[in-house]
Formats: sequence, C-alpha cells, structure tokens
Amino acid sequence: MTHPGTLILIMAAAVLAPLLAYGFGRWIRIPLVIFEILLGILIGPDVLGWARQDAVVDTLSHLGLAMLIFLAGYEIEFGAIRGDTLRRSIRAWLISLGLGLGIALALTGAELSRSLVIGTALTSTALGTVLPILRDSGDLRGRFGTVMLAFGAVGEFGPIIAMALLLSGRAPGESLALLIGFAAVTAAAVFWALRPRPPWFSRVIAKTLHSSGQFAVRFVMLLLVSMLALSAVFGLDTLLGAFAAGLLTRLVLNGAAPESSGEILGRIEAMGFGFLVPVFFVVTGIQFDLDALLGGGRALALLPLFLVLFLVVRGLPVYALAPRDLHGTDRRALTLYAATCLPLVVAITTIGLDEKVITTGESASLVGAAMVSVLVFPLLALRLRAGEGEAAASAGRGIGSESW
Repeated sequence: MTHPGTLILIMAAAVLAPLLAYGFGRWIRIPLVIFEILLGILIGPDVLGWARQDAVVDTLSHLGLAMLIFLAGYEIEFGAIRGDTLRRSIRAWLISLGLGLGIALALTGAELSRSLVIGTALTSTALGTVLPILRDSGDLRGRFGTVMLAFGAVGEFGPIIAMALLLSGRAPGESLALLIGFAAVTAAAVFWALRPRPPWFSRVIAKTLHSSGQFAVRFVMLLLVSMLALSAVFGLDTLLGAFAAGLLTRLVLNGAAPESSGEILGRIEAMGFGFLVPVFFVVTGIQFDLDALLGGGRALALLPLFLVLFLVVRGLPVYALAPRDLHGTDRRALTLYAATCLPLVVAITTIGLDEKVITTGESASLVGAAMVSVLVFPLLALRLRAGEGEAAASAGRGIGSESW
C-alpha cells in the first residue's frame, strides 16, 4: 500500500486499541500501548503484510516519540522531587548503568559498541508509559507518586544523556563538550522561562484559548520544535531536546498562565495521545522483526533473559536506594514500575540497528522483553498496591469493630 493506505491502517489500529483495552479491562487491566504495538505487528510485513513504512510514516513516528518524551518532561516537578529523593534516584540510575554495561560486556564477549547499546537499554524507565497507569489508579498522588516521579524521571533522562555521550559515534570528550554546550543554552532558556512574562503574554493566552488563534498551543509547539532543532544543531539525540522542551513548557505556563495551564496541557495531550503517540507505537509494531524473534535460537532465548535483566539492572538498585519511608509493598511496586521500559528501548535499539552495531534478533529480543515488561510489571505493581489498600481497609474495619 502507499502511505495514505498505511496511514489509514495505522489510525484504524489507534482507534481499535482503546476499544480493546476497554473491553479487556473488565477482566484484566492491559496497558493501551500493548494493543497499539500488537496491532502494528498484525498489519505489519511479518503477519498480514498490509502496512509498509515510508518517509511520511517515519516522520510522524519520530514526531510521536518526541511528543511522548516531551509530555514526560512536562510531568516532572523538580520542586517536588528535589533533595534526598532526587539524589537517591540519581545514584540508583548510575549503579544501573554500571551494572548494565558490565552485564552487556559479559553477554557480548566484551564487544564495546554492542555493550553500550544493550547496557544503556537496560537502564531505562518508561515514565511516559507508566504515568497514565499511575494517574488512572490514583497512585500518582501522595508520597508514592512523588518518589516514582523522581526515579522515573532520572530513569528516562539518564539514558537520554547516555545516548548523547555513548551512542553518538563521536569521541567521549567531543560528545561531553557538545552536551555541556547544549546544557548551557538550556540553562539560559530555563532562566528566561523563570522570568515573569509581560502582561500582554497572559492576556493573549486567555483571549485566544477558546478561539482559532490558540496562541498558547502554537507557542508550545514552537518551543518543542526549537529545542528539537537545538539538539540537532549540537549533534545530540532529539529526545534530549524534547525532554528539555517539556520542562521549559511547564515553567513558562505555570509562570504566565497558571489558571489555564491544565487546559493548555489537555489540548497538547489530545494532539499527542490522540494522534502522534499512537502512530509511534503502531509503527513500532510494524517495524518489529517477528520472524527474527520467532525463528528460535538465540533471539528467542534472549527475550526472557532481558526481561529478568530489566528487573536486576534497573529494579534492584531502585529497591535498594528507595527512600527509607517507603516500606514493603510500596518498595516492591516502585521496583516493578521503575523496571518497566519500552520507548527508549525502541529508540536505543533503532540507533544500534542504524549503526549496524546490534543484530535484528537482538533488537527484537530487547523490544519484545520491553513489551512484556509493560504488560506484566505494572499489572503486578497495581495488584501489590491494591492488595495493600485492601489489607489496610480490613485492618481499619477490625479496629473499628474492636472499639465498638
């Protein structure tokens, strides 16, 4: 099919996915992203062969990934996660990176390039995927949500920095210099974002919010595209620019139009989760090399191994360094959420394939394990949290009965 037919199929899959999630939700809660990827595999070349990639589809998919990372950046409130919690989350991720690189070196026979790709992929947290689950379950509020935001933010931002430094193909010193330059420009942008906006800025936002002008939405899109362009100018991965744009957008909107920021974000989310983000996940399914995975042998054997390694490399340091006031069930649930990954695994393995560093089988194993992590780990975490809530409620009823 030409790209118009493929786009129709992709959007049809995007429409069908929430219907399937809603239908299955009566028995078991399955993240929406799983259906989007599975439907992409179904219409892709390895099953029905209806959908094919082209420049238009690829561009929309890249925009969808950028929007996903942008929205994850917007969700982060550094005022809530600073201090000891932030320090613990950074230390946990650095330990994860060391573990991931060490294990990857052992798996690949000390092949540095392959180890960098695999080791970095093992350290990510799918904050953009986990946040809707936490928001829907009510777990995003309170202490648990704050801690999860901190560990998830570092688990998403850390691999992006590692990609810029380790997977750029440049000497580490050159990459570090470019990253410092990008950070300096971003810091200047943060300083600008924190300054009070002139009165006319807020008035224009309020006046055009319910008109065709949509000044705030257009301004946010300009900010996103500018940060993507800036990261490209510095030769860094555009995901770094998308994440920074999300952080800047929160600062600007909260400072200029705090009363309208929620509504503005809702419109950006509608654009992202209603169109671009599902395109990215469906295209991920179309690109998925099912034949390489199901052909047996090493690729299929690596899938459960990588799934365990996500827990070991990313989960165990989080469990060990979680704040002391998080006990028992909450600590285990945090470990499972932190080990949930997918978008950055897709991005990192795509870089590895483009550079011909990893094989299609290794890519399929990593992405397949990441898909299973998105399906299994949040479900287990939700059950743990729900079980704790039921136990607390039962204890409360028992105490009430005794006092009566």
